[in-house]
Amino acid sequence: MKKRILLSLLIALITVLLDQVTKYLARTRIHPYEMINVFPLLDLVNVRNQGAAFGIFSSFGNTFFIVISFVAIMFMVWVILKDKEDYRIFALLAGGAAGNLIDRITLGYVVDFIYFGAGRYRWPAFNVADSVLSIGMVLMAFKLLRGRQ
Repeated sequence: MKKRILLSLLIALITVLLDQVTKYLARTRIHPYEMINVFPLLDLVNVRNQGAAFGIFSSFGNTFFIVISFVAIMFMVWVILKDKEDYRIFALLAGGAAGNLIDRITLGYVVDFIYFGAGRYRWPAFNVADSVLSIGMVLMAFKLLRGRQ
């Protein structure tokens, strides 16, 4: 059990550190509304996201998202302590949620800076925490689908 908890903590900590360092660089090196082209389909931006994924539900307010994030992280910690198989997935989810929660508490919004697409066909800006959350959700979906076969 100790190994599972330490590995989960390490996964979540690395996620949070990578997320916070990249967001700090985006906030301090990219001006709002500036777009830095990295590759033909990848730009870096500095976007303040006050809502949930892709800015939806921004009218709910920051406090709502702080409470939801905190409850979700506590649930994921509980699962990590109880689940012997999926703890790595929940560590990813907890790390991603914690990265965005830190922004909400310290800044009042989440910093998004990765911007994919071409021309008018663009994916909304996102960050490392969002990416890790998405990876965790995809892994969980595969796990659930595999379990049903």
